[in-house]
Amino acid sequence: MGWRWLPVMLFLIAVTARLLPGPRTIDDSYITYRYARNLLSGEGFVYNAGERVLGTTTPLYTGLIALAALPTGGINAPYPGLAWLINSLADGLTCILLFSIGHRFKYGWAGLGAALTWAIAPFSVTFAIGGLETSVFILLLTGLIYAHWQGRHVLAAALACLSFLTRPDALILIGLVALDRILQLFKEWRQARQAGRPAPGFPWAELMVFTLPTLAWLIFSTAYFGSPLPHSIAAKSVAYRLSPNEGLVRLLQHYATPFLEHLTFGVRWIAVGMSLYPFLFLVGAWQAVRAAPRLWPWAVYPWLYFVIFAAANPLIFRWYLSPPLPSYILFILIGAEILIGSVTVAISRNRKSSTQEQVKATSGRLLQVLLAVFVVAMPVMLSLREWRLHPDHGPDRPAPEMAWFKLELLYRQAADELGAEIQQAPGNPPTLAAGDVGVLGFFTGARILDTVGLNSPQSTGYYPLDPALYVITYAISPDLILDNQPDYVVILEVYGREGLLKDPRFWEQYDLRRKIPTDVYGSDGLLIMERKKG
Repeated sequence: MGWRWLPVMLFLIAVTARLLPGPRTIDDSYITYRYARNLLSGEGFVYNAGERVLGTTTPLYTGLIALAALPTGGINAPYPGLAWLINSLADGLTCILLFSIGHRFKYGWAGLGAALTWAIAPFSVTFAIGGLETSVFILLLTGLIYAHWQGRHVLAAALACLSFLTRPDALILIGLVALDRILQLFKEWRQARQAGRPAPGFPWAELMVFTLPTLAWLIFSTAYFGSPLPHSIAAKSVAYRLSPNEGLVRLLQHYATPFLEHLTFGVRWIAVGMSLYPFLFLVGAWQAVRAAPRLWPWAVYPWLYFVIFAAANPLIFRWYLSPPLPSYILFILIGAEILIGSVTVAISRNRKSSTQEQVKATSGRLLQVLLAVFVVAMPVMLSLREWRLHPDHGPDRPAPEMAWFKLELLYRQAADELGAEIQQAPGNPPTLAAGDVGVLGFFTGARILDTVGLNSPQSTGYYPLDPALYVITYAISPDLILDNQPDYVVILEVYGREGLLKDPRFWEQYDLRRKIPTDVYGSDGLLIMERKKG
């Protein structure tokens, strides 16, 4: 069948690995869906009707979901299913690009290993079926570097623009690619001057393709929201309580286990991975950049990403860990292929073979076996250890254990209980306060008081809180609830254990309507509380 059919097979494997589990939608995804639904309903680019707050970091993905919803039911479209299909196709295309990059370098085994690993990697599959923008974002970044490498600079500029509008942290890779492009232009202009030739024309097309849509969005978002910066960025920086090195530790663990090796070899593997993988990455990236100098931005990207996120020290959600993985994995596997090739040649030369042809044949067979095992099969098998044939919640279909959405299922129960009451007053919907607002906001239609502040700017003024009020990384301000008087409060008990739930002023005004049993995050239930009448 040959290598030429492998891209099609990789695409089908990736899509199947996402269609098989079905949607297991993450709470944050429903925030995007509510923005998209409000766009289609005529409310505008808002989360709460009449409140112009940019609470999403992914405007392009929001528009893409809204566009996909138009012919499939509009405001009643199956938003989680649409995101699931879009993400499945996006990851399939990313796998083709990974394979193509490795194959063009003559490191076909590494390209195959990286593509197959990404096709089934929990850090890829989980957020595709979880409905986040991660799959589309990574496709755009990978396409950007591929186009830049191939010298298709207008296409690269377009993909850079789209990736920035999908997530602002795309600027990490965009900045590196732009620097390389500027250096390349200076080199061309200098060479032309030295040779007495006319200087190349200014790349106006590239600049316009990136700048015009980006400026259009920045102008619109400034006029519409008051700022182009997503409010969620500022809100998260004050609402969550983190230790100074929490981000650094999480990133070190992640970069030491790109194939989730700790599930097989135990946590001690982390110490091994912290040395082994940077070394293999350096070997692979060095060879790749020597062969294709334009790829240096992709080689630097995982490490600059590491430095920026470690320094910023945000609460690192799992989907923050996915973007650097495709390049990280590919260069690691190229490094492994190079070293295995060198070792195989050395072993074969030491054999007492009678002819050079026998040495070459023996070396070739051994090399193929070792590459198939260590560059393709092992990364895939290690990554598959995180999959479960029968997850303990949700649909009984194979899925990564990481695709955990027990909390979303609990919030859906609360939304179902309150939704009928809330929807009886569509012109003046009650206000529901919550720390996790995706499921509750999407399924109840209530006006949401986002106690983290992602979609409710008034919340951020109440944070940071006294550290004594925190049990985990997040706690709810009692004054926020008492000042804003929401009709309902739906929270995990652990969010209010040391603060809101101990405040007698709160219980003077609110009753516990229902407690849904759960121990998520060490909580004693999911609490549904209702403001007292009269």
